[in-house]
Amino acid sequence: MKIDVERLVLEFKNLLEIESPSKKEGKLAYYLASIFEALGYKCFFDKSAETTGSEVGNLIVKIPGSIPAEPIFFCAHLDTVGPYKNPKIIFENNVFRTDGRTILGADDKSGIAALVEVAKILKETSPPHPPLEYIFTTCEEIGLLGAKCLDTELIDAREGFVLDSEDPEEVINAAPSSYQFEIRILGKSAHAGIEPEKGINAIKIASEIISGLPCGRIDEETTFNIGTIRGGEYVNIVPDKCEVKGEMRSHNENKLQELKNLIEEKIESVIENHPKIENLPAAKVHFNKVFKAFFVPEDDPLCQLVKKAGENLGMRLNFKRIEGGSDANVFNEKGLKCLVLGTGMRKVHTTEEYIHLKDLILTTDLVLEIIKVKSEMAG
Repeated sequence: MKIDVERLVLEFKNLLEIESPSKKEGKLAYYLASIFEALGYKCFFDKSAETTGSEVGNLIVKIPGSIPAEPIFFCAHLDTVGPYKNPKIIFENNVFRTDGRTILGADDKSGIAALVEVAKILKETSPPHPPLEYIFTTCEEIGLLGAKCLDTELIDAREGFVLDSEDPEEVINAAPSSYQFEIRILGKSAHAGIEPEKGINAIKIASEIISGLPCGRIDEETTFNIGTIRGGEYVNIVPDKCEVKGEMRSHNENKLQELKNLIEEKIESVIENHPKIENLPAAKVHFNKVFKAFFVPEDDPLCQLVKKAGENLGMRLNFKRIEGGSDANVFNEKGLKCLVLGTGMRKVHTTEEYIHLKDLILTTDLVLEIIKVKSEMAG
């Protein structure tokens, strides 16, 4: 199974030129569906768009196996961040970048390009391989929404890989849980110069709450951040409302529960000890789980599978814990065990984003080798 490098380059450039911001992935999704259908593979969209608000649902591609074996899935997300309009793709010295006005979109079109090339190679060479499923998700960049709305009953495979990280020689086998929180404080307005004693300053109360909370890196597996504070309308009015938003992440769910308890206790303490006017001040906190932690041990068969594939290619794969989230967090929570593979994308989410062709080739080779090793294990 040999990569057609010229074809890979051309297809990657085609993908990069298709604008696909979150919720507007339709053009890219239908373009991919046409490719896979032309190869004779079954394609369909799920119903996630009804919830995510995207133009399309998640695109699912079924590639029949040529041997009796357990199926395996590969995933990449369709959407990109901005700025994205009218990208000018530059390919020089075997490096892809833009003219600096927009992001490149290698996050995650490098993963998509690798999977397209693999599908074409399988069609052309017909090697022994297990059933494969491609999952192209929407709205990943705005909260992993497509993955969260994926109906896993549509997926036969119970394990696989998400192509959505940087270094091709790193395999992500652990990522944290993330919770966002919103604290709403209700005070009482009054003229700040004439009768401030008749008011309750909601911003001041917010500051008292925040001062009792941690900030930054708490330990080697836990972080906490206050991200935004909004309150008040005029400098001569005691503000009666304030909103504080933040997030916390940890690889240890118990530590996150302790932080949630701490926030609630601090709010209760500040409110109870503040002088009351007409049963005010008052405060409430709302927690929202963004994604749940996952950990796949290195001795797990899925880790051993990718390790063997890497060894066959002469790669020194390193298993790594990261502090960010991806579709893999959602899939693992849903019972679809998976790891995250790097594609070579660099400086993602900036207009300096770039990727070396050699890394894109290496990623494609690794996917092919994973499929080959999986086939050998089945035999």
